[in-house]
Amino acid sequence: MSEDANVTTDDATDEETIGHAHGAGASQMQELIRERILPRFDGDSPAGGVGLAELDDGAVLPLGDGQSLVVTTDSHVVSPQFFPGGDIGRLSVAGTVNDLAMMGATRPVSLTCSFIVEEGYPISRFDEVLQSMETTCEEADCRIHTGDTKVMGSGEVDGIAINTAAVGVVPDGEFVADAGLSPGDKIIVSGTIGDHGISLLSYREDFDFQGDLESDVAPINGLVEAAMAAGEVTAMKDPTRGGLATALNEMVDKAGVGALIEEREIPVTGAVASAGEVLGIEPLDVANEGKVVMGVAPEDADAVLEAIREHPMGEDAAIVGEVIDEEVGRVVLDTGIGRRYLSEPAGEPLPRIC
Repeated sequence: MSEDANVTTDDATDEETIGHAHGAGASQMQELIRERILPRFDGDSPAGGVGLAELDDGAVLPLGDGQSLVVTTDSHVVSPQFFPGGDIGRLSVAGTVNDLAMMGATRPVSLTCSFIVEEGYPISRFDEVLQSMETTCEEADCRIHTGDTKVMGSGEVDGIAINTAAVGVVPDGEFVADAGLSPGDKIIVSGTIGDHGISLLSYREDFDFQGDLESDVAPINGLVEAAMAAGEVTAMKDPTRGGLATALNEMVDKAGVGALIEEREIPVTGAVASAGEVLGIEPLDVANEGKVVMGVAPEDADAVLEAIREHPMGEDAAIVGEVIDEEVGRVVLDTGIGRRYLSEPAGEPLPRIC
């Protein structure tokens, strides 16, 4: 196999194939979606809503009665399936609830769940996944109302894969899109960055780093609800695949603005920073599963930050920068000794972590 910035090619057939980077959340995945998927499925975006073309964390469909339906879906193929801080079951519920919350729908109406399970998968492990999903649903105050189960032959799937979808309701016009940034908005992150990706890789590869490394996977719809109640949140995104770097770049690109980020203000634990340095991986480039990056109207930034910090999962929240009208489509990182562009990762440094 050979791979460049745009395609993966099978040398034996010269046929383009799907590579890991096409699912990494960065440039190659965006190309795959825009070149292959959108031309076939992208209809007109609903008036007053959000459709497939916006490539947001979910769709917003006005119902015609003063309310809009918010819909999202996600699939999970994490390896290993059990890791410090969580497992594939917790990840499947939290990830989907969080995508819904990024659109402003913080109270899920219903979740669906589909399991694809390999023949021979231990029932005891399946029970652990189910228990974890039940516990996470309780934390998020949501329920699974429908689903499906398929069993594949031995070797046809790696243990278990889970797809979850969710729906919620918001008043018309009160959803939050990731393209809503405006110059002057403050950028807030709700906690330490890089926890999930760095900790999962360390565990998967059996690296014995000093310090506590644990995934941050958790439903944060309650935290988002508190933030939105405290002030005007103009845009949101959960920094999952591609991490904070990708989330910020997507947000400024869609909004037609730039961002100036203060590196020293970005919360990163000492354990994650040290492990990332040893591994040669930038914590800003890897997934989080219990954090949000949001734009906030400048006059409300302090109130929103205080509300987030008062939430049990937001004590490390920080204002990390602001939106600017220069450097359109770029994120400028002030390192304290100079400035550089913070680009999204070109490939996938950590495959199969969410």
